[in-house]
Amino acid sequence: MRRILLQERAQPVLDPNDALAKSLSYSPDTTKVAAAAFPTHKPTQKCANCIQFQGKAADKQGACNLFPGKDVLGAGWCKVWAQKPGT
Repeated sequence: MRRILLQERAQPVLDPNDALAKSLSYSPDTTKVAAAAFPTHKPTQKCANCIQFQGKAADKQGACNLFPGKDVLGAGWCKVWAQKPGT
């Protein structure tokens, strides 16, 4: 039963070429964010420790409030990143 519930909750992973993803400069890998374009970005900023991320900090991927119906990678980043309290 638990396996079925987990499968039902799975969402497709956000494509970085998606129009909304591009408008928010989403990158699936925070270590590859262009420093020149985002000088305040730090490699420790990632989806997994963002307030918009709905998963746990250790999750490989999870839902994001900014991208309904899609999962983002925990190691990802976008320009709306904001520190999740307690992380």
